[in-house]
Amino acid sequence: MKKHSFLTFVLAAFAVLATTLTGAQAETVTVKHSSGTTQIASTPKKIVVFDLASIDTLNRLGVSGIIGVPGGVAYPAYIKAYEDKSYTRAGTLFEPDYETVASLEPDMIIVAGRSQAKYAELAKIAPTIDLTVSTDNYLSDVTRNVTLLGQIFDRQEQAKAEISKLEATLADIKKLTAGKGNGLLILTTGGRMSAFGPGSRFGLLYSGFGIVPADPDLSVGNHGQPVAAEYILKTNPDWLFVIDRDAAIGREGQAASQLLDNVIVNKTKAAQRKHIIYLDPQNWYLVGGSLSGLHETAEQIAAAFK
Repeated sequence: MKKHSFLTFVLAAFAVLATTLTGAQAETVTVKHSSGTTQIASTPKKIVVFDLASIDTLNRLGVSGIIGVPGGVAYPAYIKAYEDKSYTRAGTLFEPDYETVASLEPDMIIVAGRSQAKYAELAKIAPTIDLTVSTDNYLSDVTRNVTLLGQIFDRQEQAKAEISKLEATLADIKKLTAGKGNGLLILTTGGRMSAFGPGSRFGLLYSGFGIVPADPDLSVGNHGQPVAAEYILKTNPDWLFVIDRDAAIGREGQAASQLLDNVIVNKTKAAQRKHIIYLDPQNWYLVGGSLSGLHETAEQIAAAFK
């Protein structure tokens, strides 16, 4: 009886030791992100992503392994392939389906922006990182996110190339927009308008693309400052940039172009010079922080300013 107990003890001790050695030998990466620090197993094989910009970055870096994605939203063309049924719908951009996520047994989960609030709960299922981009350090955070994903998936060189390409693109755009007047960005939805200035959720237009703000004193609220056509005429921007939220989310209603086609807005310099630019609503409202989206915006602005 004693011999049997001793043998049981030795086998149990060996099992614990083997487990410890395996854990010590496993390669991990320490990732500092928007919600803290997380230990991630190097090169995760199964990834659930609740952020469209991160899907785009992984795709551009040539990373495979995405198994779960958000549903209930139309994907932009550059990541349209992830709408395929082979990718499990693991919830929405706002609300994960925790049971589905757990059943996928992911090695890593990515949240950002709209899904940031679910970080703590998802972290109970698997190692989770938060790649939310802040309004104060938008481009720095985009660079950080690309660098982190390059580190985790051993795509450092690809990440460096992507960052260099983006920096060069934005530098060229700033040269192109310099000295060509000021601009105002508005978002339309449900027949209403809000204006966004520097430091707001869409402040990248000014800080990243070099547009001089027509009204630098706009409030920096997440939903912008409610305005009417009279405000646009009073501000009288050289360029008017428009995001149609209803078009971004697929909601029926009055299109931004119809809302702005009135006698008041048509008196502005932007309207009279045909300087009203309707920004891609998916890139600006749904995705945000996407490498492909930033390049597409750069191309759109370049075409208008040449």
